[in-house]
Amino acid sequence: MIIFAATLIRSALGFGEALVAVPLLATVIPVREAAPLAVLLSVTVAGIVVVQDWKKIHLRSTVWLLLPTLLGIPLGLLLLTHGPQRLVKATLAILILAFSIYCLIGRAPVELERDSRPWLLACGFLAGVFGGAYGMNGPALAVYGSMRRWSAQHFRATLQAYFLPASLLGVVGYWWAGLWVPAVTHDYLLSLPAAVPAVFLGRFINHRLNQEVFSKYVYAGLAGIGLLLLAQSVSSSQWLQR
Repeated sequence: MIIFAATLIRSALGFGEALVAVPLLATVIPVREAAPLAVLLSVTVAGIVVVQDWKKIHLRSTVWLLLPTLLGIPLGLLLLTHGPQRLVKATLAILILAFSIYCLIGRAPVELERDSRPWLLACGFLAGVFGGAYGMNGPALAVYGSMRRWSAQHFRATLQAYFLPASLLGVVGYWWAGLWVPAVTHDYLLSLPAAVPAVFLGRFINHRLNQEVFSKYVYAGLAGIGLLLLAQSVSSSQWLQR
């Protein structure tokens, strides 16, 4: 059920499975298994979507988002291991919530009529930082896609073209760290019967969303991620006080 729900969200919107996947998987399997399992499923979803809708991919945007991501990942890992976790999470949560609420109340973000190199580099770098620190590349990418006013189909396909190589790098990292253990492979194979149908159902939903409704779902997804991060920062603070 967890895999089906997370994959459906990811396939329909292009991102947002972080709201469901790792937090809920960690309640039934160890976190050391949940994180690499989520990345393996991310590769699977992205691969299927890229094959399905490769004509909808903005390839130039994908490349210019990926390049700065590679520079941002080390900084994200540094934040994960040595940074002030509660402060960084809370700051990120507030920024995401502020943007999403601003857009949900009817104020559209700045519109980019064509690709902007500075915005691509900035959003790609932030995606790498947040991905390295929390496994959440999606919010920064969603912000750029919303400014470019990508259609639901282009949004979904372009983000998966980004996630495919990024997630493959994540898989290599987990393998290198010794976290890809037989239990992860077992759980992955067990998850496929739930994940694969959810990808196709998500595509069906995505292709029937008009631009305005899709944008609202994107901002609602961003708000959910912001609330999740804020809750994590508050709960870790209370745990430390005890």
